[in-house]
Amino acid sequence: MKRNILIIVLCLSVQLLWAKKIIVKMATLAPEGTDWHGLLVDLGQQWIEATDGEVRLRIYPGGVVGDERDMIRKMRIGQIHGAAITNEGMTEINPYFTAFYMPMMYQSYEEVDFVRERLNDELYDETEKNGFKVLTMVDVGWVYWFSSEPVYTPEDLKKSKIFTWAGDYKSSQLYEKHGYQSVPLAITDVLSGLQTGLINTLGFNPMYALSQQLFGIADNMLDMKWGNLTAAIVIDNRTWNRIKPEHQSMMLDIAQNLGNGFQKKNRHETNKAVDVMKEYGLTVNTPTLDQVKEWEDLIERMYPDLRGSLIDEVTFDRLMEIKKEMDSLSN
Repeated sequence: MKRNILIIVLCLSVQLLWAKKIIVKMATLAPEGTDWHGLLVDLGQQWIEATDGEVRLRIYPGGVVGDERDMIRKMRIGQIHGAAITNEGMTEINPYFTAFYMPMMYQSYEEVDFVRERLNDELYDETEKNGFKVLTMVDVGWVYWFSSEPVYTPEDLKKSKIFTWAGDYKSSQLYEKHGYQSVPLAITDVLSGLQTGLINTLGFNPMYALSQQLFGIADNMLDMKWGNLTAAIVIDNRTWNRIKPEHQSMMLDIAQNLGNGFQKKNRHETNKAVDVMKEYGLTVNTPTLDQVKEWEDLIERMYPDLRGSLIDEVTFDRLMEIKKEMDSLSN
């Protein structure tokens, strides 16, 4: 009899646990009104419908909880439960995301897809081993150099004060080792840094430069793809495991469908953002083939320093294997 009572009590306790509403606090640097923020709003609305209101998403946009590294730290201590972050933050969780730090490696979305497909297991599985669930992964867009004075060559860049993320000591050390001046700042201080002259050059995605009006000061853009900004929506496993399995399945499908739709649309939005900024004074500078070669030679010279610093050693070696395979298929 006692055993039966205990089983009934345990079953009721589990049912009460499932019945309790779960509030997922999710942070992002994306300002309100941007497509990235809109994706999260849609995600929250569809989650409510799919879970009959048992799972609700509370969004903290515009960097109100800090930089992406702050978001990871706050997820680990339970202050927030999820984040929509770029590879800048994802590298704090999973070193394989440093693969997307490789400058100038990606010049088409076919190349991005090729690398992501080859690293698919590492990107998802290693993240989960480290305590987080990747709900969806998308491209935010290409990264270009924006500057207050024209930058065409690596030598021009040496005259600049380059923004780097606060806490990203590896990037700062790498730049300084090769004769460049980096200025670490919180992302929320970028605009004021431009206004005061503390920085005058930054590698950013055009849509972010437009949404934050950075191009009003950094009004030159080098028309050369410096990198690809990959992003993911993640949730900590402790919160994820509190959700009913059938709800998890639906929520994951919703996130991936929204992510796929966002990516299809977003991959073609960069040019629109650049066109809008050009109307308001942005100058787009096109490098010559010789100038592009100077950048490529610089990156090749930096390979030994990239490995084990900006890019994790295991990831770098794996990336070089993938690059070799990709190059052989294109030849």
